[in-house]
Amino acid sequence: MLKKKKKPIGICLSGGGARGIAHVGVLQALFERGMAPDRVAGASMGAIVGAFYAAGYDPEDLKRLVDDASLLKLFSFSLPSSGLSELSYLRKLMKRFLPERFEELERPFTVSVSNLNTGRAEFISEGSLYEAVEASASIPILFKPVKIGEYFYVDGGMLNNLPVEPLLEHCFPVIGVNVNPLEVLPDDSWTMLSVGERCFDLIVWQNVQENLKKCNVVIEPPGLSEHNIFAFQKADFFYEAGYEAALRVMPHLQGLLQ
Repeated sequence: MLKKKKKPIGICLSGGGARGIAHVGVLQALFERGMAPDRVAGASMGAIVGAFYAAGYDPEDLKRLVDDASLLKLFSFSLPSSGLSELSYLRKLMKRFLPERFEELERPFTVSVSNLNTGRAEFISEGSLYEAVEASASIPILFKPVKIGEYFYVDGGMLNNLPVEPLLEHCFPVIGVNVNPLEVLPDDSWTMLSVGERCFDLIVWQNVQENLKKCNVVIEPPGLSEHNIFAFQKADFFYEAGYEAALRVMPHLQGLLQ
């Protein structure tokens, strides 16, 4: 009797700014145990990490990028006095290290973006990689929308921060990594920025709930929400949190793969 061919492993990486460095730790744990994902989908920071992974960079390469402070500059900005900022450094980084088009990647990759014109979430898996990833990472209010074709796009996490849909038909198991788990925050003094960030976290948390149920394995590193999405100085903490959280689901994941 012919053995049934195993499906590829799929992984979905959520957005979350600096917290998304936890994705690198998750991938490292999977690599060490011979369970490297074959397909990837991502939103916002998850799209950035996913693009490098899909291009063939392994987790150690990604960790070196983080340690070299390259990723620290991705969202470097000051609140604009006139107009919105652009993710110009991200574009330069992609042009230096990544192929221009999805079709040139080593692994199938899908990006979640939010269409400002139609108000709908969309998936992009072909054409310009640079445009799609930049659009997916363009946090509203802070960064300019990215025009693709006739429409303008912003942060994929706004409408679909865990875009597992493109993986469900092709992959088993599907691993969902959510770096924005809802946690009770300490009673602290709230500033305009912290209130805005907390509200954004709550909106994003709501839109991942149904998709988490569709995943065969869910990884939600604890303690990340205590740090804001621009806390890149906490890179080592985020990395270790992702690594340790992935180790905790290994028995379940190994059982699914047997």
